[in-house]
Amino acid sequence: MDIRTQQFEEVVLPHLDAAYNLARWLLKDDDNARDAVQDAYLRAFRFFDHLRGEEARPWLLAIVRNACYSLLGKRRQSGEQVEFDEERDSEFAESTTEARGRDPAAQLIRKVESARIDEAIGRLPSVYREVIVLRELEELAYEEIALIANVPVGTVMSRLSRARALLRKHLGRPDGEG
Repeated sequence: MDIRTQQFEEVVLPHLDAAYNLARWLLKDDDNARDAVQDAYLRAFRFFDHLRGEEARPWLLAIVRNACYSLLGKRRQSGEQVEFDEERDSEFAESTTEARGRDPAAQLIRKVESARIDEAIGRLPSVYREVIVLRELEELAYEEIALIANVPVGTVMSRLSRARALLRKHLGRPDGEG
């Protein structure tokens, strides 16, 4: 393995889960998310030399985001419709041994609440969904999200505020709660 490939694997591969998570939320389809991430990783490898002193995670997620929106654009041009599938898009599975040992009633409540939240996130317009996923699920800073989405930090903050308000509305919670 050459040095460039080794560096790429060390710097970029650790962010594979975050890349897939973003793609899955933007595309709402596991297979298309895998395709978009694969395409993004190929692009990232091809342009790896352009990464200069930046964090690899925001750089990679920006590439993933662009790959997702390119795929969505191709779908629109071909007239393909993407609908929300509650079972597919809201599946919640606890896989750790610790989680299996918990109270079944509590597990059911968490599963139902998680499904409600996932469904509410899935109903958000993509510009709001992406900032919620990047901030709340991937725990990125506003500045990193701004780099990924190629918008000013103020726009990120505004979109997050609007996304949170829409989530509260979808979840039936009053403003300021949850």
